[in-house]
Amino acid sequence: MRGRQCLLLPVLLIFAVLVSSGGPNLTQYSDTRMRPVGTPDHPEGAPAVSAVNVLPGMPVVVDPSNVYAAAGAGMLSPVVREDRPLVYLPHTNSGDVWVIDPATFRVIARYPVGRQPQHVVPSYDMRTVYVTDSRDNHLLAFDPRTGLPSRQIPIIDPYNMYFTPDGKYAISVAEARRELVWYDPHSWVQRDITPIPACAGINHADFSADGRTVVFSCEFAGSVAVADVASHRLLRVIPMPTRQTHMGPQDVKLAPDGSAYYVADCDAGGLWMLDGAATTVRRFIPTGRCAHGLYLSRDAKRLFVTNRGEGSVSVLDAGTAAPITKWHIPGGGSPDMGNVTADGTQLWLSGRYDNVVYVLSTVDGALIRKIPVGNGPHGLCVWPQPGRYSLGHTGITR
Repeated sequence: MRGRQCLLLPVLLIFAVLVSSGGPNLTQYSDTRMRPVGTPDHPEGAPAVSAVNVLPGMPVVVDPSNVYAAAGAGMLSPVVREDRPLVYLPHTNSGDVWVIDPATFRVIARYPVGRQPQHVVPSYDMRTVYVTDSRDNHLLAFDPRTGLPSRQIPIIDPYNMYFTPDGKYAISVAEARRELVWYDPHSWVQRDITPIPACAGINHADFSADGRTVVFSCEFAGSVAVADVASHRLLRVIPMPTRQTHMGPQDVKLAPDGSAYYVADCDAGGLWMLDGAATTVRRFIPTGRCAHGLYLSRDAKRLFVTNRGEGSVSVLDAGTAAPITKWHIPGGGSPDMGNVTADGTQLWLSGRYDNVVYVLSTVDGALIRKIPVGNGPHGLCVWPQPGRYSLGHTGITR
């Protein structure tokens, strides 16, 4: 009995200290059920309490002035640090994916996918890279540790794909069907369908700062569709003040502070700015012929806009949309989709109609390399990317 009392004494002392100090702070921990394995819920040293009332299950927003704060230069999650640095490039016309070594700029592998691969999309937990094939209705999964393909997954009309900020659903953007098809991202069992008949050409998207709403572009309707993430319900369709229905709204990007959405419009030659609640169109920002892709610098201070029709990239202030400069690709071109490297020094873009890949310096826009590739390069993905989780497309991370 005496020995048992001796063993209990240290335990009781520890308990007394915990009680006197108010006990362990359990409120600092958020719901981690859907958090990527091994990924911290917030950047090291940052507070764990969300500055925004987020969608339940979504990682906290630690800096309301910059929702991309955890995706800064070199901020690689532990789950991606051992991944092979590679660039994955789908070709919509030749039906394959080419893999490029970003250190040497050489194509090191080519894999058949199907009749029309569109985008290369990192999974929410950043452990798989998927190629979407809208014509053959499947995904081709790649292991980013090795850069090798694994299995095909049947999925309805995946022109593009996104993941909800809580990691609960994968959303197939079924452009031809004018639908959003919601899947369990682990079993790939279909869970729901959101018909959006008024959104012809539905294709690109981004989520609000709190993760509760999502805005999709409607390329052939000259509008955007706004949906509720929790209920999967269509909230509204917002027509642009000047409706372009040939090649209208394209990529969508949330401003760093969540106060606005930028919507590229190819035929309009610039960006529409929506308010952060996605209820009204505020104004138009001209950039160049066929504005298409939207990418942020690693410090989220500059917004890169690819002007596919004139071979240029406009650089805007990411917070105000004020023009900073414009980079012209020597000899012109058709810069389309891509992303910034993990260290933030390079912008990789597919040359949609020129069968090349452009590698630009993010310092001054200098053309570092032009890489000949296959027929119809499209949704290029640079991997790995910084951040805690992926929202999909070619690597939207936060």
